[in-house]
Amino acid sequence: MKKSVLSIALALVFGFSATANAPIDGEKKEVNVSESKVTWKGYKVTGSHEGTINLKSGHLVMDGNKLTGGEFVVDMTSITNLDMASGEGKEKLEGHLKSDDFFGVENYPTAKLVITSAESMNKNSYSVKGDLTIKGKTNPVTFVVSIYENKATATLKVDRAKYDVRYGSGSFFDNLGDKTIYDEFDLVVDLAI
Repeated sequence: MKKSVLSIALALVFGFSATANAPIDGEKKEVNVSESKVTWKGYKVTGSHEGTINLKSGHLVMDGNKLTGGEFVVDMTSITNLDMASGEGKEKLEGHLKSDDFFGVENYPTAKLVITSAESMNKNSYSVKGDLTIKGKTNPVTFVVSIYENKATATLKVDRAKYDVRYGSGSFFDNLGDKTIYDEFDLVVDLAI
């Protein structure tokens, strides 16, 4: 099986799943989760935080050299922060992100993205549609994936308000001032296939 790397830019990701209408004869390319990486970045009025989260499992479905589907599951319990030095602040932020205020990982230990379609835009790029599930809520997402031999890249913005991630959100609370945390976050996913 040929090795390839998929790099999807999202700012907190969570998983992907095979499509029901993917070709039956499509080749399923498994993700090497130990060599894959998901990076997230969230924004607030006073700055931003970024970190990583681990993939639990995943695969892409290919019809020859053409992307047709995929399924990816993210281990939400693995959320880490990278922009703060080790210590109490870092641990507090990571614990808060895992709490019910944010992603409720005790009840929702995984998130998932199911690629429902991938339309070729040119030789190397696809307009991808999928269903993203976070905290048990599923919403459609659209992003562009560019594939070059053993590497692919994409950027995705996720609106956390659609997944009932309410803490510090101006969509749910008034008068937050400089305590406001913006609803959209970015995800960048590097998948080793």
